[in-house]
Amino acid sequence: MPQPGNLRLFRQGPSVEVRLVLLLALSLALVIVDAHWSVLAPLRNAVSVAIYPFQRTVMAPREAMDFFDSWSQAARVARAEQDALRRQRIEMAQLSTHAAQLVAENEQLRRLLGVSEATARQSIAVEVFYVPPNVFSHRLIFNKGSDDGIEAGMPVIDEGGVVGQIVRVTPFTSEAALLIDDSISIPVQVLRNGLRLIAFGSDEAGRIEVRYLADHADVAAGDMLITSGIGGLFPAGLSVGRILKVERDPGTGFGRAIAEPLSHPERYRHFLVLSIEKDSHLKTQPPEHAAE
Repeated sequence: MPQPGNLRLFRQGPSVEVRLVLLLALSLALVIVDAHWSVLAPLRNAVSVAIYPFQRTVMAPREAMDFFDSWSQAARVARAEQDALRRQRIEMAQLSTHAAQLVAENEQLRRLLGVSEATARQSIAVEVFYVPPNVFSHRLIFNKGSDDGIEAGMPVIDEGGVVGQIVRVTPFTSEAALLIDDSISIPVQVLRNGLRLIAFGSDEAGRIEVRYLADHADVAAGDMLITSGIGGLFPAGLSVGRILKVERDPGTGFGRAIAEPLSHPERYRHFLVLSIEKDSHLKTQPPEHAAE
């Protein structure tokens, strides 16, 4: 008959204090051995290789955040550099056109002013947000508005010259009427002889026109039209268009000139909006003096 075993109600073995002392002694011995000899180097390497996957798993979220931050910062820097290059390219084109005007009027400016200096205006770089689906108007909607300093009446330019004018502004967007839209008119002059005219949108697609030309007006095909600066909205010297043909009506004694715009809003997405110069003299005068 088998003998019944003894019932063990409690675990037998060394106490917790004894185990703690043994582990401390073992740790101290390992520290001393590791400090004086390199016999534990293979063991350390094996443990390092074993726990490496766990280390990579724990560090993965931080590395992902660091990578995302560096990528977003690089993207912001790249966009800022692209905006700066576009601004510089447009401003250089504007300076080139202004230089051509200075050459044409060099003698007159020497007599009147002696030395002529170009007044640089502040500009805001904008991007086309969308094009309104309206075949009867020629408008562009930009991605910046009054919160960025854009106001109604500000001129819009690109590398070729005048693109149009801001006609409506909201806090976050702005609407510009293009040069060929019949809702805006621009004071211009003929670069060859300085004749001052007014350019309007034409009923011909993609063209502008100069109306009510006198019979003796010295305007011919090939003449360059630039802004005259009259009115203060458009700075003088910006390219507007080139005369394609001149139509004269002997019955009325007037004629019109059809011109091709030099800007190309359909080719680009980025433009410059020029600020409007404030007339401090008119601001400081009483209303009746300002009217005079």
